[in-house]
Amino acid sequence: MPGVYKKIEVVGTSPTSFAEATRIAVEEASKTVRHMGWFEVTEMRGAIKDGKIAEFQVTVEIGFKLE
Repeated sequence: MPGVYKKIEVVGTSPTSFAEATRIAVEEASKTVRHMGWFEVTEMRGAIKDGKIAEFQVTVEIGFKLE
């Protein structure tokens, strides 16, 4: 379908997993962005504390159609 699309970049974090960090990023973005159609995880990283994984972080690009 013809149209114009835009991409935004958000960062999601989770103490549990990369998948949860991605889900949280998309769900939070959906609260203010309409017509979201796809996402792409572009970076994965995390924080270490006392030799253990303390946080999972993902950078997510989300595409949506402009009205």
